[in-house]
Parts: sequence; C-alpha cells; structure tokens
Amino acid sequence: MDEDYDVIVLGTGLKECILSGLLSVDGLKVLHMDKNDYYGGESSSLNLIQLWKRFRGNDKPPEELGTSKEYNVDMIPKFAMANGTLVRVLIHTDVTKYLNFKAVDGSFVYNKGKIYKVPATDVEALKSPLMGLFEKRRARKFFLYVQDFDESDPKTHEGMDLNKITAKEFIAKYELEDDTIDFIGHALALFTDDIYLAQPAMDFVKRVKLYAESLARFQAGSPYIYPMYGLGELPQAFARLSAVYGGTYMLNKPQCKVEFDEGGKVVGVTSEGETAKCKKVVCDPSYLPDKVQKVGKVARAICIMSHPIPNTNDSHSAQVILPQKQLGRKSDMYLFCCSYFHNVAPKGKYIAFVSTEAETDDPEKELKPGVDILGAVDEIFYETYDRFVPSHDSAADNCFISKSYDPTTHFESTVMDVLDMYSKITGKVVDLSVDLSAASAAAEE
Repeated sequence: MDEDYDVIVLGTGLKECILSGLLSVDGLKVLHMDKNDYYGGESSSLNLIQLWKRFRGNDKPPEELGTSKEYNVDMIPKFAMANGTLVRVLIHTDVTKYLNFKAVDGSFVYNKGKIYKVPATDVEALKSPLMGLFEKRRARKFFLYVQDFDESDPKTHEGMDLNKITAKEFIAKYELEDDTIDFIGHALALFTDDIYLAQPAMDFVKRVKLYAESLARFQAGSPYIYPMYGLGELPQAFARLSAVYGGTYMLNKPQCKVEFDEGGKVVGVTSEGETAKCKKVVCDPSYLPDKVQKVGKVARAICIMSHPIPNTNDSHSAQVILPQKQLGRKSDMYLFCCSYFHNVAPKGKYIAFVSTEAETDDPEKELKPGVDILGAVDEIFYETYDRFVPSHDSAADNCFISKSYDPTTHFESTVMDVLDMYSKITGKVVDLSVDLSAASAAAEE
C-alpha cells in the first residue's frame, strides 16, 4: 500500500465507483478503498438475511418469504432514464458489457387521490383521463412544441428565447391548469420543488423532451430501465472497469484516515499503519465528517409484498410520483416497485419503497399517504438517514466529497453530482455525445 497515487477513492458507493472508473479510463493511477467488506456503501443491495439483520437484529426472516439469496434489495433504489445521463456514462465507459438492463413497466403520478399513467406525448395527452377535453388540447400543443424543439434550429423556437423567458412564462403561453403544470414539472421534468418555474425555460423543456425520447426508446410503459439483479451490479461493474485500467481495490480497510500537510492539502490516506500517498481524495461524507454539513433527512419505508402496486396496470416494476401540492407538503413523495421480473425477489414477490424528504420526526405518519397506496404488505421497515453536502473548498484541500443520496427514485440528480465532481477533479467535462443504440443492446425487451 505504501505507494504514490494520483487519486485515492474512499467508499464503494455508486458515485465513488463511477468516478473511480472515469478517472482510471483517463489514465490516472487510482487506489480505491472501503472500510466495509462489501461493495456499494450506502447504495448496496441486501439479501433477505442481511435486510433482517439491519432492521430486526437477530430475528430470522419468515420462511414464507422464500430463500434469502433470491432477494437483492437496493438500499438506494433508483431507475435510470433510458436516454439519460447515467446511460450515457455507461456507454461512454463501455460498462454496458457488464450489465443487463430491462425496461420498467410503468410511470405514474398521483393526482386528487388517484393514480394515473404519466402522459408524455401529444397522443397520450389526448387519451389521458388526467385532464378535461379543453385541457387535453392545450397540453397537446405544449407536447408538440417540446417534441419538435431543437436548440440548434431557431425555426422550432416559435420566436421564444428559452434562455431568457422563465418556465412559468413559457407555460403561461399554453394556459395550462395548475394540476397539469404539477404533473409535468414533477413527474416528467422530475423537478423536486417549484423553484424551476422562476428559472429559464430551457432546462424545463429539455427535461420534458428527455422523458418523451426515453419513453419512445424501448416502447415500454415508462422511460426507465433497471439492471437485472438490482443496482448492486452497478458499483461492481464500475469497479471491474477501474481494475481493467489498472485501478487497485482494497475492501475491509478500517479507519481510513485522510492525511493533510501544514497547508491543509491532502497528502495521503493511512489505514492499519500504512500510508498511501496521493494528490487528491474522493470520498462519501462518512469519511470526512468535519468537511460536510447536514442539509436534510430522508424518510423511507421498505416493503415486501405479494402483489404489484394497485392501479398500476399490474406493473411488475413502476415509479409513482406524489407531487408535494397533492399532499400539502413541501417535498414530493416517491414510490418505487420492482419484482422477480428484474430478479430482485423470488417469484410472486415485489419490493416497494416509499421515500421523501423528511419534514417531521415521525416517518411512519409522514409516509402514510404513500404506504396506503401500496395496499397489503407482507413486511415493512421504516428508517431515516441524514443528507450531507460538502461544506469546504475542494480547490483548497483537494478533497472531493459526494453529496448524500436524495429521496428521488431516478438517477438524474445522482449522476449530475458525479459529473460536477469529475469536472472539479480533472478540469475537464465528460463527453456524453454517445451512440445510444448501445444501450438498446444492453437492455432486454
């Protein structure tokens, strides 16, 4: 271990593994360490026995739930947008060869006490029971504009400069109702709050367009894909990539202590009496707790069920977004469901998550609107975890710390954090102009 490295990465969470892979591909000498004896950190996948140990101590899981090894329960469950940033990173790094994806069956939104399929095109808008007749026509015009929009072709802009007008001003041109704006902003554009309405419309339009194009990619009921056997496969795939390019991995390294010089710059990492020297350190918040600040808390419920989420067309995998206004909350609530179709549970079993930004100290009460939608559950576990963000100047100490995972059930915010960190570490931008057909090959119909 007593060697010099360009970068030492601490923790094998998904963000850290993606960065380790990207940096190794760039030709940097990377050492990757984890205090745990397993991959994944916060974003690991647990079998049934591990799940019980985490939440129920020494109790044994009931036999009727099936064999432990057939369960792969993701601790940070998130779907990937078929044309989204994560898929582009997977193709850019050629990690797709280590993974098999399958399309997710359904994408839904909660509105006035009911669950509806999220309409994302002009055709779907006309069919959707979410809107009345006149609203359908207005929504259709909105979706046609988004579908035809091409940033490089001014003819498609219809005289609007989306970098200058706000999302609110842009939406006002279509006279859409508040409920329609709500589901478009939160279930299609995937904004977590309504701040986007006061920001330039360009990002909003691009996000809705990404959703619609991702939906069209696999002709499935949603724009999302998900790996067979769950997300635990992702950190390991990037770890494999890093190793192929000369990265070194060490699990089960206790007390990884980051060492600094007199000027406060990182010089290495010590574990078990040995010090590896480095120029930069990448880690999750748990390795440098004095350089992060708490910004919130995630509340979630993990459920094992014997049926799909009701009113989702018997979807074996689905996302349901409950916009904040529908619940009288400050933050959205997310439902995630996966099953034996993605090999994350035995035949006939479903894994569901309900997650949100905690606004109280009572997760059970707070998550009730989402849990109620699930119907009968075989088992349910509640937990909360704190969310941290870096509070230091990474340019001053050469430590690059990832943000904690948010409650969203899709990957867009996670990967944006990774790409932002990559740019700070290297001074470069990842080229994500890739041939997306490679993703089609990696995804099973």
